[in-house]
Amino acid sequence: MPIVKQLTVLIENKPGALADICSILALKKINIFAFSVADTIDTALLRIVVSDPTSAKAILKEAGHTVLENEVLMVDMPNRPGALAESTRQLSKARINIEYAYGSVGVEEGKGIGILWVSDLKKASEIVGEWSKSVALSH
Repeated sequence: MPIVKQLTVLIENKPGALADICSILALKKINIFAFSVADTIDTALLRIVVSDPTSAKAILKEAGHTVLENEVLMVDMPNRPGALAESTRQLSKARINIEYAYGSVGVEEGKGIGILWVSDLKKASEIVGEWSKSVALSH
């Protein structure tokens, strides 16, 4: 499974803040594959996986935002009951902790993605990759 760049953007916790970020990226033709927002009183953490993280990071910094970058696991999975349970069980068996996760349903019917920040990224990528292959072969 691919290890991808995730951007974490500190944004104001106010109406329109998320729309502004999304508009900035849309103007530059950068697609958002998945996102998560965690709020606090005055600010929020926007985590995004995008089509061009290098350009997105530069654009957002230029617009005055604080942007952090880290690597996460992007898991392709079927959009059906039990798929998330099966993939995360594989990580549990390998004693890999999931620090946080969020997901998105894909445009294609029956497909989704999970974004996982885990304790051992390389090992998790191998394990979930094998699981994905077995799921694809069985359907």
